[in-house]
Amino acid sequence: MKKIVVFLVFALANQMAFAQIDFGKIKKAVTGEKLSTEEVANGLKEALEVGVSKGSDLVSQVDGYYQNPEIKIPFPPDVQNVENKLRQIGLGNEVDKFVLSLNRAAEDAAKEAKPIFISAIKQMTIRDAWSILKGEDDAATQYLNKTTSDQLFEKFQPIIKASLEKVNATKYFSDLVNTYNKVPFVQKVDPDLDEYATQKAIDGLFVMIAKEEKNIRENPGARATDLLKKVFGAQ
Repeated sequence: MKKIVVFLVFALANQMAFAQIDFGKIKKAVTGEKLSTEEVANGLKEALEVGVSKGSDLVSQVDGYYQNPEIKIPFPPDVQNVENKLRQIGLGNEVDKFVLSLNRAAEDAAKEAKPIFISAIKQMTIRDAWSILKGEDDAATQYLNKTTSDQLFEKFQPIIKASLEKVNATKYFSDLVNTYNKVPFVQKVDPDLDEYATQKAIDGLFVMIAKEEKNIRENPGARATDLLKKVFGAQ
């Protein structure tokens, strides 16, 4: 069905400008269901808001990151030798405490992510919405990632920084690195924990939002509103 829609769009595009195509008529001809451009845009925005809300709620719970192998934040891989050496000298428990606190910081910060995402969603254009509707299972999430990542990082980093301090992750990491740097013959390290934790926390959010988007597209029971049922049911 999706291929038929794409074929009709390109056939009409040879005769008129893209902006003049009546997507509602095309949709009606293929599916028998007429959807206005406004309905499509609003439906996609609702879908993203549902996905963002569920995804954010899931990861902001206790163990939302820590017990989810898909998004659990590990010891910074660019200083993996630090973790290895600390475990070798009997500080494995301290390393584990740090990793736990790192994930707790992400879980705490995720509570503040929802309004940032929703603000970006509201800026989506009608043309964006149609492209997303005909796209892959995570097309909306890809769009959101592409258009908001820089802004999200800028706004999210101070939240993560505060959360890292709140759960003592910054202190744990500083203590671990200082201990490591005192080990004879090792190369001293001073990684940016805030930047690492911020990016990993945002990556985890997008993973969960993409799963919710795919669920809405494939599972009629996940379409919580009449508009979502109408838009995604007509694909």
